[in-house]
Amino acid sequence: MAETPGTDFDIVVLGGGSGGYATALRAAQLGQNVALIEADKLGGTCLHYGCVPTKALLHAAELADNARDGAHYGVQTELKGIDMDGVNKYKDGVISGLYKGLQGLIKSRKITVIEGYGKLVDKDAVEVDGTRYTGRNVVIATGSYSRSLPGLEIGGRVMTSEQALKLDTVPKSVIVLGGGVIGSEFASVWRSFGADVTIIEGLPHLVPAEDEALSKALERAFRKRGIAFNLGDRFKTVEQDDSGVHVTLESGKTFDAEIMLVAVGRGPRTADLGYEQQGITLDRGFVITDEKLHTGVGNIWAVGDIVPGLQLAHRGFAQGIFVAEQILGLNPAPIVESGIPRVTYSDPEIASVGLTEAKAKESLGADNVETLEYNLAGNGKSKILDTQGFIKLVRQKDGPVVGVHMIGARVGELIGEGQLIVNWEAYPEDVASLVHAHPTQNEALGEAFLALAGKPLHAHN
Repeated sequence: MAETPGTDFDIVVLGGGSGGYATALRAAQLGQNVALIEADKLGGTCLHYGCVPTKALLHAAELADNARDGAHYGVQTELKGIDMDGVNKYKDGVISGLYKGLQGLIKSRKITVIEGYGKLVDKDAVEVDGTRYTGRNVVIATGSYSRSLPGLEIGGRVMTSEQALKLDTVPKSVIVLGGGVIGSEFASVWRSFGADVTIIEGLPHLVPAEDEALSKALERAFRKRGIAFNLGDRFKTVEQDDSGVHVTLESGKTFDAEIMLVAVGRGPRTADLGYEQQGITLDRGFVITDEKLHTGVGNIWAVGDIVPGLQLAHRGFAQGIFVAEQILGLNPAPIVESGIPRVTYSDPEIASVGLTEAKAKESLGADNVETLEYNLAGNGKSKILDTQGFIKLVRQKDGPVVGVHMIGARVGELIGEGQLIVNWEAYPEDVASLVHAHPTQNEALGEAFLALAGKPLHAHN
């Protein structure tokens, strides 16, 4: 069958989120004729319903806290209230500016954008609204959705992050189901906006994927902020009526609030897209690939949240660049999952890269691991910012640093150096000899490494 003109490409990318658009941009840069298929908006979940809008809310939350606490710094401010219409206008303005920029970038690279719902119909073809688009290579990047629990229906007062981002009032009280990154960030925002917040987490700690020292520190900080949480007890049922939501846990404990946010993680968006019919292996909905992100079927590759591992926009972005370069024979180094930085933008922030102490002991042996904690109380800029927290370093005994874990205001901005240290397998002595500017929080990393290298200079600045 003859192809319709303009439907044959070097690379067809299904999904225009962080992973898909990065693939398209890098492939176009390398001279490929690229089609990018997206059913919703370029930029995907991260730009429109995830990372960017939540961080905008968190910035507004920080300003609310600053206004409330001005007197502590001798500045006479007061918080008169939260205007959610104004907050949403600011948030939407941030998104729309970035969205326009991304659209312009895609257009300038001569990438063909196809709007519509795509389905894989052959080893080299994706169909959109009855038209087949063929590619010598196909990259699937269909992302993820907010998961729920079996029997837990979303609707009304029970919502996921998508609906929570559109609220036009501040709820008086909220139950957050799930104490991971998304749950902790929303809990932080709502508390800053004046809501009563309770987090329900079935595992023994908040942010359970992080080093336990960070989890415990976040729990202390949240307790101090008046954020309640209930750990190690699983959700059983929720009922809603005109007065709010009524939640029962497996232990029989009950909680009431105005609304409930379901933040129990994200599932891969792979159903009814033709993947299995083409022979692609799925495991609990995730696409199984080799370390080069090839699916094992034809010239089909997969990137982003549909591939098992960290569900982070910057991971998808890096994988997109990797796959484009792999397709074109540049033989890029495979991405090491543990070397991807992770940030929770709550107050306080959490940032980490590399192995937790527990994971390091698991892979290197308990006797082969050394750790060090440097308290931010000894750091001048942290004192000025009035933040508490610490930097925890994990190293192989007499070997490189394998993990950097931090908690405190703004530590997300420090993880850049942390990921260079871990990914370049630096020794403490390598970092200790570098000069860190004073007074910055970054200097706390320098001090931590001085201490780990055996020459601690400051107990405090």
